[in-house]
Amino acid sequence: MRILVVLIPISLVLLGIAVWAFIWAVRRGQFDDLDTPAVDVLADESKPLPRRGAAPASSNGDHTG
Repeated sequence: MRILVVLIPISLVLLGIAVWAFIWAVRRGQFDDLDTPAVDVLADESKPLPRRGAAPASSNGDHTG
């Protein structure tokens, strides 16, 4: 029974920290746009990888070397 005297205040402190962190996140705008980050993962904006064995293309247009 004496352990409850310790555990209940600890749990209330942890609950208070969790509520404070949630309110802080809401005020900072962390939950303003929940859809765009999920869709950004699906966007294919990277350049295609060169084929195996193909020579890398030079960026300056000089084909000597």
